[in-house]
Amino acid sequence: MADVRIRFDDLPKTVFEFMDWPWERIEPFFADLADRQIYEINLSTWLKDWTRVNELIDESLQRLQVATTLDTTDTAAEQKYLAYLENIIPRARAAGQKLKEKLLSCGMRPNSFAIPIRNMKAEAEIFREANLPLFTEERRLANEYDRIIGAQTVQWEGKEITITQLRPVYQEIDRAKREAAWRLSAERQLADRAAINGVWVKLMKLRGEIAANAGYEDYRDYRWKQLLRFDYNPSDCETFAHAIADVVVPAAAMLYEKRRRQLGVETLRPWDLDVDPFARPPLRPFGEVAELEEKTAAIFRRLDPELGQYFQTMRDEKLLDLENRKGKAPGGYCTTFAVAGRPFVFMNAVGLHDDVQTLLHESGHSFHVFAADHLPYEQQKEVPMEFAEVASMAMELLAAPQLEALEGGFYTREDAARARLEHLQNSLMFWPYMAVVDMFQHWVYTHHREASDPARCDAKWTELWWRFMPNVDYRGFEEVMATGWHRKLHIHRYPFYYIEYGLAQLGAVQVWRRSLKNHAQALADYRRALALGGTVSLPELFAAAGAKFSFEVNTLQGAVALMMETIKTLETIQ
Repeated sequence: MADVRIRFDDLPKTVFEFMDWPWERIEPFFADLADRQIYEINLSTWLKDWTRVNELIDESLQRLQVATTLDTTDTAAEQKYLAYLENIIPRARAAGQKLKEKLLSCGMRPNSFAIPIRNMKAEAEIFREANLPLFTEERRLANEYDRIIGAQTVQWEGKEITITQLRPVYQEIDRAKREAAWRLSAERQLADRAAINGVWVKLMKLRGEIAANAGYEDYRDYRWKQLLRFDYNPSDCETFAHAIADVVVPAAAMLYEKRRRQLGVETLRPWDLDVDPFARPPLRPFGEVAELEEKTAAIFRRLDPELGQYFQTMRDEKLLDLENRKGKAPGGYCTTFAVAGRPFVFMNAVGLHDDVQTLLHESGHSFHVFAADHLPYEQQKEVPMEFAEVASMAMELLAAPQLEALEGGFYTREDAARARLEHLQNSLMFWPYMAVVDMFQHWVYTHHREASDPARCDAKWTELWWRFMPNVDYRGFEEVMATGWHRKLHIHRYPFYYIEYGLAQLGAVQVWRRSLKNHAQALADYRRALALGGTVSLPELFAAAGAKFSFEVNTLQGAVALMMETIKTLETIQ
């Protein structure tokens, strides 16, 4: 047998050469790992070699996918990404499955590996080779959805702009102008109703086949295991939704009613939700994206020197793509380039305070990548998303006091208070929206035949909307409201990924509460929790950060009380 160490040392040190390797050049590394005998003395080396080849494949895939989101019109980038999905990923997954089975059967376990072993067992149980091409097709359809959304532009004041670039108009004091912009956006989005419905029907068929292939009657049960949700079940989500209905919906109603009175309108319309209720000019925290970067960098330097250095590294290494432009995919994300040990942040900034919040949020994810990079094995770095979102949402709250322009912040004292007030109000109002999205998905994937009909999806979305978000008047725009599920990309691209935000926000508020008593200790605990990666259970990760993993009314009540109290305090600074 050839010298294993020499062979694995011959793997490229960066991904840029490797991403063009055909499977025939990659496969011998998996074959070597499959053939090699595992003993206590070489277990660590075997795992590190497996990690090395897996990380090269993963970073190749991530970079190729990133390229498709940077420009959804770049057909060459899309073809390269889809070719990798078709030619490399299914074979790598099949080969990786054999390695998982090999490790599980050997009985040996390295330190801090109990959770990865648990995860591998679940992945082995649901693995079906027949699903590999279906996963590829699912990603292709997700890209088709991105392309539809990314192409949505309108003519506004003589210019062609994206739907996202129209958002600042919703903050204009002129109500007629806001309405005109909102109507224009809604009309353009409804124009793609048939196209999005067409993608949806195909996605539902695929997901039903994927679940059936793995032996599951419905996609929810399959997806639950695929998402490695061991610490809660669907009934816990129902409990959380009921708690939100009981605790948050009434608090949100008070905020909506206050806004209605302040605006002096008969009812709140969809174009009344972003404007300042006291007719102050919209917050414009930055002009160019370079200013957004620099001021955010200053915030992190003040908050914590190491976090500041992490963010500066991202700037220096061009790991940020922040500005909105035509053809760019919607939304924002942070992904990981595993070999480089670096995060990459993508978003669509147009000059709003929401953009500041998004960058703080995605930076929290990026700090997770840096903090967990010390772990030796790839499987230990796989953080459950429920806690990954604590990293991001807690960072929004921990960094909030730094928004004031003392040393390169974004705002005066009054505007900083206003920004924080808006953030807390929006965060509180988010829980009911989260419940709509999550409960919608529970219905979709336990009523597969019905939900394959987009018209029934419209009806279910409408029912849930009125249960959790009854405070905005959509008369005359019922179709816009009913198709709100079209505009939540997670529903299409990342099925069942949304409850994480609601649970994580509850954790984040608890981390913030601790910071109000001892900021340094709360930040230190936050960083230590991030450094654990995925080596402990979800409740243990929350506990390490100083929070309780909970679905219960009492925990939610405590969080809402703190948020409402802080909102009242910030209102006195206005």
